[in-house]
Amino acid sequence: MHQLQVFEATARHCNFTRAAEELFLTQPTVSMQVKQLSKSVGMPLFEKVGKRLYMTDAGQAVFETCQAVFDRLAQLESSLLDLQGMDSGKLRIGATTTAQYIVPKLLAPFCHTYPGVDIFLEIDKHKNILERLNDNEDDLYILSQLPERSDIQARSFLCNPLAVVAPAAHPLAKQSNISLETLVKEPLILRERGSATREAIETLFAERELVPQVRLELDNNEAIKQSIAEGLGLSVLSLHSLSRVSSAPELVTLDVEGFPIHHQWYAVFLKDKALPIAAQTFLDYLLRESHQHCQVYTHPALERLESLAG
Repeated sequence: MHQLQVFEATARHCNFTRAAEELFLTQPTVSMQVKQLSKSVGMPLFEKVGKRLYMTDAGQAVFETCQAVFDRLAQLESSLLDLQGMDSGKLRIGATTTAQYIVPKLLAPFCHTYPGVDIFLEIDKHKNILERLNDNEDDLYILSQLPERSDIQARSFLCNPLAVVAPAAHPLAKQSNISLETLVKEPLILRERGSATREAIETLFAERELVPQVRLELDNNEAIKQSIAEGLGLSVLSLHSLSRVSSAPELVTLDVEGFPIHHQWYAVFLKDKALPIAAQTFLDYLLRESHQHCQVYTHPALERLESLAG
């Protein structure tokens, strides 16, 4: 079993060193375990071409079997925990970086209600969370943009409005009904390509055949807010990321045509996955209670959003 675990990590990364780091083993130990497994199988599981490692056909067959075995073992563990009820259990959540502003608020009351549940939260870029979804590493995934695939189920649970953010002293701060043509002339600070926020912005500009002036690309919302405050440009951010705006009064939202962009937060899971009782309970809780535990400070864009909804 240990050899299979080492092999599975190596096959997933196609790299001995990264597998060793994940498993807290030395690289020679990983190489030796894979070599011994290859000897037991009677065929090489990897081949090295140049500096890259590739699975052989035999390696691919063993890898697929490993995944099936580990999935069944995880289901067994989940079933045994379900028999114990919510007095114990595990909940694994993968969430995109912007979700860092909402997930802790949602988790706090849940943890107080179910103190016996161990929660593992992985917050990462949108692209990396999708990779975790592909590898079935978590029970639930919190996304603001759904991938186009048929093997998932998604439940919307909270609005995620995107607004244009500027320094309070910016000339546009006191203007109303700012056109996209005006906005596109301003230097912008955007999230990295592949992020849900970046794709929403690019879609909006593309529909009007406009090309934004991108001054900076950053993969961190806090760094973007700091850059805005320093006068490096404007940006588009989730209003949830501005929930600490009281401590940063130099930031304001602008009244721009087409904003706020109406996005939703989704709880996503694999269609064929049998959710553990802890994950199903948390999903039900999200759908029922999320609006009560996720408030942001008042912004002009949010007021317009609420007036439209009302």
